[in-house]
Amino acid sequence: ATTLEVVVSPEDDAEVRRVTITNLGGRTRQIELTSYAEVVLAPPAADAAHPVFSNLFVHTEADPVGNTLLATRRPRSPEDPPVWAAHVVAVDQHTVGGIQYETDRARFLGRGRSIRTPMSVIDGRPLSNTAGPVLDPIFSLRPRIRLAAGASARVTFSTVVAATREAIVALADKYRDPATFERVVTLARTQAQVQLRHLGIEPDEAHLFQRLGNRILYADPSLRPSPEVLRRASGGPSALWPHGISGDVPIVLVRIDDADDQEIVRQLLRAHEYWRLKQVAVDLVIVNEQGASYAQDLQAALEALVRLSQSKLGHEEHRPHGAVFILRGDRLSPADRLVVQSAARIVLLSRHGTLSEQVARVEPTEAAASMPAMRRANARPAPEAAPPRPDLEFFNGLGGFAADGREYVTVLGEGQWTPAPWVNVVANPSFGFQVSESGSGYTWSVNSRENQLTPWSNDPVSDPPGETLYIRDEESGELWGPTVLPIREEAWPYVVRHGQGYSHFEHTSHGIMLDLLQFVPPEDPVKVSRLTIENRSGRPRRLSVTAYVEWVLSVSRSTSAPHLVTELDAGSGALLARNPWNPEFAGRVAFADLGGRQTAWTGDRTEFLGRNGTLDHPAALERGRPLSRRVGAGLDPCGALQATVELPPGGHATVVFLLGQAATAEEARTLVTRYRTADLDAILHAVTTRWDDILGAVQVKTPDRSMDVLLNRWLLYQTLACRVWARSAFYQAGGAYGFRDQLQDVMALAVSKREVAREHLLRAASRQFVEGDVQHWWHPPSGRGTRTRISDDVVWLPYATIHYLDATDDLGLLDEVVPFLQGPALAAGQGEAYFEPGLARERATFFEHCARALDRSLLVGSHGLPLMGTGDWNDGMNRVGQAGMGESVWLGWFLHTTLREFARLAELRGEHQRANAWRRHVTALQAALEREGWDGDWYRRAYFDDGTPLGSVTNEECRIDSIAQSWGVISGAADRSRAARAMAAVEEYLVRRGDGLVLLFTPPFDHPPRDPGYVRGYLPGVRENGGQYTHAALWAVLAFAALGDGDKAGELFAILNPINHTSTRAGVHRYKVEPYVAAADVYAEPPHVGRGGWTWYTGSAGWMHRAGIEWILGFRVRGGALHLDPCIPRAWRGFEIRFRHHSANYEITVENPGGVTRGISRVELDGAPLAGGAAIALADDGATHRVRVVLG
Repeated sequence: ATTLEVVVSPEDDAEVRRVTITNLGGRTRQIELTSYAEVVLAPPAADAAHPVFSNLFVHTEADPVGNTLLATRRPRSPEDPPVWAAHVVAVDQHTVGGIQYETDRARFLGRGRSIRTPMSVIDGRPLSNTAGPVLDPIFSLRPRIRLAAGASARVTFSTVVAATREAIVALADKYRDPATFERVVTLARTQAQVQLRHLGIEPDEAHLFQRLGNRILYADPSLRPSPEVLRRASGGPSALWPHGISGDVPIVLVRIDDADDQEIVRQLLRAHEYWRLKQVAVDLVIVNEQGASYAQDLQAALEALVRLSQSKLGHEEHRPHGAVFILRGDRLSPADRLVVQSAARIVLLSRHGTLSEQVARVEPTEAAASMPAMRRANARPAPEAAPPRPDLEFFNGLGGFAADGREYVTVLGEGQWTPAPWVNVVANPSFGFQVSESGSGYTWSVNSRENQLTPWSNDPVSDPPGETLYIRDEESGELWGPTVLPIREEAWPYVVRHGQGYSHFEHTSHGIMLDLLQFVPPEDPVKVSRLTIENRSGRPRRLSVTAYVEWVLSVSRSTSAPHLVTELDAGSGALLARNPWNPEFAGRVAFADLGGRQTAWTGDRTEFLGRNGTLDHPAALERGRPLSRRVGAGLDPCGALQATVELPPGGHATVVFLLGQAATAEEARTLVTRYRTADLDAILHAVTTRWDDILGAVQVKTPDRSMDVLLNRWLLYQTLACRVWARSAFYQAGGAYGFRDQLQDVMALAVSKREVAREHLLRAASRQFVEGDVQHWWHPPSGRGTRTRISDDVVWLPYATIHYLDATDDLGLLDEVVPFLQGPALAAGQGEAYFEPGLARERATFFEHCARALDRSLLVGSHGLPLMGTGDWNDGMNRVGQAGMGESVWLGWFLHTTLREFARLAELRGEHQRANAWRRHVTALQAALEREGWDGDWYRRAYFDDGTPLGSVTNEECRIDSIAQSWGVISGAADRSRAARAMAAVEEYLVRRGDGLVLLFTPPFDHPPRDPGYVRGYLPGVRENGGQYTHAALWAVLAFAALGDGDKAGELFAILNPINHTSTRAGVHRYKVEPYVAAADVYAEPPHVGRGGWTWYTGSAGWMHRAGIEWILGFRVRGGALHLDPCIPRAWRGFEIRFRHHSANYEITVENPGGVTRGISRVELDGAPLAGGAAIALADDGATHRVRVVLG
């Protein structure tokens, strides 16, 4: 028998849980108790928004002797309060052996597991005793006790928080004493009694307030308005603002129309204060519903009640924990009344009785809990012949490439999991989804953060699905699906194929073959999931197919769920959902449809999953009852659709699940109707043809097959599908455009998808303020975003423009007229502001936008270098120049090359004054960079506001930074001998061949004497804090190529190639993340050396493609000509390129008979030698042309 007691200490920031265990058996037992808590040490909103990012700042420690675990959060800014936490266990007696511990969530749970099925408990594994920079921190302690028959033991787990390490150690020592629990209980009981007496609350009334608290914190329709009221609501939180109500915290609404009923208001005022003491934020809204002639009297009485309550409690208001509002009902418009009612979690009417009566009326009578009929535990099936493994390139034990690199195929047998989610991002320009090898993922429309249709998960351990398909055998009750999650069947393998524009899942079990294909059409906002079912069992089968989604229709399901409305469309029979509380997308209508075959459905998640239910044990399917067809407002929203399939032996069936969103219900109905009868094979062909057309513009064949696979398919796909269209992936659901980010991405598309590049250049220019600065990032379609003092953003617009014009000769772009933005300027000392700017009246040519950006970048500091502001390319160095005097060496190189090239354009346009001013600045910059930037063996990175250098041999941390060296070369501005010396230093200090890493800088920040910014908050060796930041590492590849060192350029490219990180089983489990796309970062410090960081949503994909195509292979399109200038490893004896230019095709063969790295001795076009170097005039003649290049 067990008893759990939980108490919060009134004298310390401590929560204490005591477990009492009694052995009721007749023999001695050994029992292990394992605690588990996920460590956050941050505001809940920050953790919910991006948990993987938040976890990167947490470090854990263990004190096994003291049975204690510690954790702290490294501060990102001086304003972050220091915080420490400890977890300690006390056992009064009966202990056997030492205490085991764990602080690594991945080790505790295991991949694909949840807290209900942790590997460390279910599988009986010992805890690993791991602590340190674990990346996903938890607290877990495991004592073992021996209990004789009839004996009892008490084990106390305490979690405490303090501001310093010394204080937390002292608290841990205090709570290590088992007797502390009794003291805490006594103090807590006394405090509770004093608080209740002070508030005038009886214990029964406190219990009533607790019961109301359930409805405040969780979705519960029992005290909300009718579904009809909720369904008619519109306007969103902004409709509350005229009444002073933010809509940010839960609302309790009481309507009173009789002065004799004021007692319920008094009681709710006491409840409001009670909730405040419990740290539950609530806005109490009192609506005076008395007729206009008597309303003022009741209004005065209510105001007096509120004043008396606040005066008695010793404060006037407490907005951080909610406030009290009194509204006149006769002054509320019908629309306002509807919004206030629909926003409330609890609505009470004074004439309906006392508070306890109204609560009791809606609470169901206690009944015996009905447990779902659990799936029968099947005997382990007889082993079937495993399907032959596909013939895969670069197979590493889990997966490899197929179809000439077009697909990455993952094969998961018994006990096999990928170390992290291996996802695909599938998108068209305005709609898409993400799916992992486990089948988990999410779907979005228009904006991948602000308008998620289903929930985005950032949990690389459990990878929980928010949408799934189930198969149920209606005779046996067995339940499974085509994907690894939510129901994993170890006895049968899963084969997953990620391709460009689609993902494909194959799974055969129970005598049923399942084949699931998922894709998005080229233009329409619909996700198609086509499930093909084949009966291989040799007997007739009756199966049900259930599609399930958890609706979000916003950023967060927890905030949107109370406002979602579902309905069955009368015209099509599809399930519709909308969120009137998301004003930017309030009119849009999401839909789910099972190809019109659905015979049962529900919009109630509680019905489908059951109380405390989970996706791997959905109550509705385990009971086997038909879904209720219940939809509407006020539910715990979901979408579940069910159809039945009967199959003879050898029979096939196809079920199509459609998930999407349209601007109106009519458009949704039209889409559903069209796709029910559409030729899905033809649509899929259109998808793959589009990607073949885009990616096939340039195809290469080199001695490095791994380079070919990336350059020919995956890098450009990653750039366009993920970075430009989706703007989301597993590790970041951004939704926004970053000013500098997508400008760099589209540079890689200037040849294969030039219209996308042009469109985005114009889009970026439209996010520039009249003053010349820009939004650092912004959300479409509203344009809300941040105005900052980051210094490099503006320069990327002209820089990307130069590249685009070089590739296209599209000088007409410069004359396009684009409006400016207007908005409040940043105040002195203000680093950034988030707001929705307006359109300014002023408009100007695209050239003027670029010129204004450059003009704004001409200010320099005391060393003659560009001002760094609150960050240059490295956002994490946001306090190097926050006072307005810090300077950036890197920005000097970047600005030098951009000004030099744009001065040429200005001259061509007759802007002679500007051109001359820019050239003078270029000259001054070059002198300052050599005079103040050179450190003796390499170039410095920056200067702090106080003039102290950064990236200097004098620094203990960040002694050398790669981008100040590589851009000295890329810009062409650095002294050639110094440039070579600087890149030699990069090779010596930043290239770690044994670990397969190219670092951003070294050593990482840990305890710097000057605060460089939030980069220091990252754990050392993680992301920008001294890890490999692939974006910057690729610039080193460009620099070595520019110096003519093809061996080093090729070697570094190979080091950065994810295929090479995952070529072996050991490599897979070290690197962990996807082998087929670029990773933004790779960690560089123990215990995570060589571990991949964030994948997919990274600008390194576009730069990696350009590094390979333009800088190593030397392939550059310059308007109407092709220029070739390879810089390759000496060992290469040649390579080939196929290039499609409009209707013409060019087959290029490069030969390297002399084993050189650079230099062209001969060029032939269609057998005829070309004079004048390697510039080849491009034709649009429908012919195939053969180019032969000989190096030497």
